[in-house]
Formats: sequence, structure tokens, C-alpha cells
Amino acid sequence: MIRILSAPLPNIPWQEKPENCTSPVWRYSENPIIRRNPISGVARIFNSAVIQYNDEFIGVFRGEQKNGVPMIYLGKSRDALHWEFEQEKINFTDENGQPFMPIYAYDPRLVKVEDTYYIIWCQDMYGAAIGMAKTRDFRTFTRMENPFLPYNRNAVLFPRKIDGKYIMLSRPCDNGHTAFGDIFLSESRDLEYWGHHRHVMGRTESWWESLKIGGGAAPIETTEGWLIFYHGVCSTCNGYVYSIGAAMLDINHPSKVLHRCEDYILTPEEWYEERGFVQNVCFPCATLHDSETGRIVLYYGCADSYVSAAFTTVQEIYEYILAHDRLSPADTEPGKR
Repeated sequence: MIRILSAPLPNIPWQEKPENCTSPVWRYSENPIIRRNPISGVARIFNSAVIQYNDEFIGVFRGEQKNGVPMIYLGKSRDALHWEFEQEKINFTDENGQPFMPIYAYDPRLVKVEDTYYIIWCQDMYGAAIGMAKTRDFRTFTRMENPFLPYNRNAVLFPRKIDGKYIMLSRPCDNGHTAFGDIFLSESRDLEYWGHHRHVMGRTESWWESLKIGGGAAPIETTEGWLIFYHGVCSTCNGYVYSIGAAMLDINHPSKVLHRCEDYILTPEEWYEERGFVQNVCFPCATLHDSETGRIVLYYGCADSYVSAAFTTVQEIYEYILAHDRLSPADTEPGKR
């Protein structure tokens, strides 16, 4: 039996698996949980991240403003399914408390490491690059140094240090619409200077991840390694299609892939995934998980227009990964050449 190694989350939202469902992941019957025009001046919220905070839940949300500029908004919820949003975007400051707003910010992740919450997003730094901020109370948000040069996207911080170092996944890319991309890992002792870059995973021959891949939700620590949900992209005659995959990374050396599911676990099939501002997108950004029951809630953006939720258990997704395991030589390498 595989177990999640984290604090219990007894108030995790949950819906039992439908009897006729053959997938290891099943959608919430009331999806999407966030629809269009959720805030005055914001047309769409999608590709967003949530986390437990005290006895409730809090999230950072990609809000596509009606002027076309994406920014990050704060939301709160009692049940992690019904959300209330602050009307104004998050106000970031520098270390001296002076205003320090990004030109734009999108696809945020939210991770707690020790006693601090970190927001990681994509922004402009003379090209698409990674932005970071920290908070302990979700009232003040201090921006930090950009970890990497452009061009880079899809940065995801691990929820604990490994061998005394912070670990982050990212996807170095080109300056266009990222027509390629593999997942890499980087280390830092102070969250300012990053190095020891290692290759983790690349695209494969599986149709759903044949063009590029990128990090998704923060890794989940288990007794069998780090469980990750990531996105894979293929190119069709009708544009890109974004699906969700899953893999297991070595607990002490996460640049090594232990198991990797050849099949997608979620691909656009419902109307809110197929139809929207950008059609055919399932984009994972966060999970909630309960170590007592093994339950996992996966939050994902849909068609660049909505936010939805899906459910699984750590045992079911792990068994599915093993049953459809397919590794390449590059997956099992340390990632250093």
C-alpha cells in the first residue's frame, strides 16, 4: 500500500467514483467550479492554485482582465469548491515594502515550505520568465528575485527541502508559443541563487505528449516517491491539445523518474474542456490531499476559461501508473550530461 506523507486534511472535498467510470480520475459532477466573469473587470479565471489555510482554503487565481492583461487574484473558500474573490488583484511589494507589480502574471502555483507560502508564476522579465513571491499571512506579498533567465515557464516548487536545498521544476522554452519543452529540476540553498540543473523528463511518442510537457501541481510526497501531475501537449490540424499525465520521481533524487504513465489520466472530453477561449485544454495547477484516506483532489484549468476539479486516490493513481508504466533511458538518468 502506498501512503501520502503529509498532514491529514479531514475537510478535503470529495465525491465518490461513479460506478461506470473506468478512469483512475473522475470529474466533479458540478464542474466547472469557477465560471466566466467571476469578478468585476475579470473575464475569465483559469490555471489557478489552491491550498489549505487554517481551517479553510485559500487560492491564487489567474484572472484574465478585460483589458487582456492577466494578473493574480486572491480567493477564499470554506469547502474548496465554492470561492469568493477579492475584487482587486494581489498587490506585490519589494523587500522594503514598496509597490513592485509585475507587468503581467499568469498560471500561478502555491506551495507551503516550512512556515512560508510561496507563489510562483510566469511573468515578463524581458521575455517570459518565472516570478516568485512569499507570504505568511496572505495579507502582504513580497516579491523575490527571479530564479531563472528567460525564457522559462511552468515553475513548481517542492513542498520540502531535499538535502537542505529547495527544489524547483521548470520548463525552459523558446520565445514564441513554446513549440518545444522538457521538464528540468534546479536546486537552491537560499531561493535566490539556483544551480545544479538536471533534466527530469521529455516528450514521448505517446500522442498526447508528443510536442511538449510542463510541470503542473506541486509534487506529493509518498512512501514510494514523489507523485507528480503534469501537462502534455500535442499538435493537431485544429491546434494544440493539453492533457494531464502522472509520474513518480525518486524521493531523494527527483531528477530520476521511477515510473511514468504512458496514457494520459485526463484529456479534453467535456464541454468546458473542449469549448472556451482556447479550446481543448486540461491544465493541472494544484492538488489537495489527505494522508488519512489517501484522497486527492486535482484542480485544473479548462479551455482557458474555467476551473474544474477531479478526484482520485493515491492508491488508484499509483496502480494505474504502474499498470501503464513506460520509461525511456532519459527518464532514469540523473539528468546531468
